[in-house]
Amino acid sequence: MIEFHLDTRSGVAPYMQLIQQVRHAMRLGLLKEGDRLPTVKDVVARVAINPNTVLKAYRELEFEGLVQPRPGLGTFVTRTLGGDEAIAAHEPLRRDLEGWLAKARDAGLDNESIEALFVSAFRRFSEPGAGRR
Repeated sequence: MIEFHLDTRSGVAPYMQLIQQVRHAMRLGLLKEGDRLPTVKDVVARVAINPNTVLKAYRELEFEGLVQPRPGLGTFVTRTLGGDEAIAAHEPLRRDLEGWLAKARDAGLDNESIEALFVSAFRRFSEPGAGRR
């Protein structure tokens, strides 16, 4: 089951952070069709968030057709965002990225510096015409 966390410094609305985390878990194969999301009560207790915020995130995911609430049972994943082939391709990439993270840590970078470097490189890579090597 997914465990949510919130980054109060991110500038991203809490309900959007929950949505992004569910989508990421689906893309990585961590959440599959039929899996149950944590109850609103569990999320509220874990991340100290307003229940309406969790409900808003779950409603948005339902609107997107990714989850389905079942009264009295919970909210369940109805489809995923990554196929088996895409998920299989993640592991070698994850190992490469973990190697890069280890090098960054060995170079003396703290978490915030690593994140800033990664985000900067990713944005540059994502610019139109960039990263098509």
